[in-house]
Amino acid sequence: MSLVRNRNSPVVGFREFAKTIRILKSGSFAQGSEVAKFEAELTKNLSRYEHKTLNSGTSALISALSFFNLKAGDEVIVPSFTFAATANAVVLAGGVPIFADIDEKTFTISPESIETKISNRTVGIVPVHLYGLCADMVRIQEIAKRFDLFVVEDAAQAHLASIGDVKAGEFGDAACFSFYPTKNMMSLEGGSVTSDNLELIKHVQLLRNQGMLKRYENEIPGYNFRLTEIAAGIGRIQLSRLPKLTKLRQRNAGIYRKYLKDVSLPLVPEGYVHVFHQFTIRVDPLIRDGLLSALRGQGISADVYYPTPVHLLKPYSHNQSTLPVTERISRECISLPVGPKYRKRDIRAISRAVNNYVRGI
Repeated sequence: MSLVRNRNSPVVGFREFAKTIRILKSGSFAQGSEVAKFEAELTKNLSRYEHKTLNSGTSALISALSFFNLKAGDEVIVPSFTFAATANAVVLAGGVPIFADIDEKTFTISPESIETKISNRTVGIVPVHLYGLCADMVRIQEIAKRFDLFVVEDAAQAHLASIGDVKAGEFGDAACFSFYPTKNMMSLEGGSVTSDNLELIKHVQLLRNQGMLKRYENEIPGYNFRLTEIAAGIGRIQLSRLPKLTKLRQRNAGIYRKYLKDVSLPLVPEGYVHVFHQFTIRVDPLIRDGLLSALRGQGISADVYYPTPVHLLKPYSHNQSTLPVTERISRECISLPVGPKYRKRDIRAISRAVNNYVRGI
């Protein structure tokens, strides 16, 4: 019998069902009023620069990066401790991903490592706000300015995260969010690009819709990266829930901090707001896989994000990068359930299960 019921599915209620039915009855399914309203509400509530929506976070990254007209051999520095979409988007936009190491306490890209990776072919940086914590954007922006590099934030996991008064999505030349079902808010599938650069925003609008702003007036070759009306309608409701659901994630993270023993807990630097897309701890790599199996055996949906760093995956293994911190952390990390459906007693029970295994009870 499961110790803790799996509560990882998105929070979906009557409003999402009702919205879907209304849109189906309307007969308008693509690039209509729901998309326009969703974009306006993202700009008002998620991060303050203009948002344009797309059919996925990966499409958002490709679209934002393609604005910079990457040429053969242009290098873009990315972390390897992330989902492969970050590096894939660089390749699909025409560039070469160069992998930097991470900070062992925050799990985000290391500014020191970024500087060692800069060459005369470097044109940009894509920092990832991993697990819901912003990368060190103050230092990254300073490096980018010094070397004249663009910055595109991968904020797929960082809805409402911030450093001081600046939210994720407000630091770089552009930023990209994901609304995949596992994210802190979702739209079935979807993503957005945000920027204060109106030319970049226009480029995204063109690229997502076959190169058109007006029907049959194609300005550039484009893709079909459009978000559907149903996805936008659900995204609007999810966005309205986001502040409350974020507080529940932060509450659950606080309970873990109170009860977990003998493991390394995620760091939240002073002045940062962590939104806990994942609650990721570190344990001795000799017991990590055993702990994972033990938790799953008790019905606890723990997981590892990410077991293989991107630079070691088949498409990128020719890179021959050596990233000692990334490779070590990938063997030590385990993410515990932290989503808003988990109750206080669930988090306490998971904490006990972790403590008992680590202590050999």
